[in-house]
Amino acid sequence: MSEIAETTAHEAYAFACMRCGYGWEQAYEIEHHVDATGQAFVIYKANGDRVPSPLSAPTCLNCGGHVVRIMRSGRVSSAQQGMIQYRAPAPTQPAPQGGADAADVKPEHHWHLSDLLHPFHRK
Repeated sequence: MSEIAETTAHEAYAFACMRCGYGWEQAYEIEHHVDATGQAFVIYKANGDRVPSPLSAPTCLNCGGHVVRIMRSGRVSSAQQGMIQYRAPAPTQPAPQGGADAADVKPEHHWHLSDLLHPFHRK
């Protein structure tokens, strides 16, 4: 008896590395099969290639770290879009160098993906 794909599901996940802050998204085709002995098994494919389950041991594509948060799709792209929209225009005049006005100038904050994922961090 040959294996037959009983169903194919399409899922997408967002990933964020808790080590370096890199984020990415990936879509998968998830094929559910039953072998000759009646045992169910699953095959994951990404871009047509067979890949390990993204839920088992994800690895950061940037730094190779293994502390990776898995989220529903759209989280990384919406966070990146929010970071793009947040960027303030460059100042048109030089910042004050000293005196009372220098205390009023706040340093620019550089956003990282980990800043946006802060509510998910365990304490």
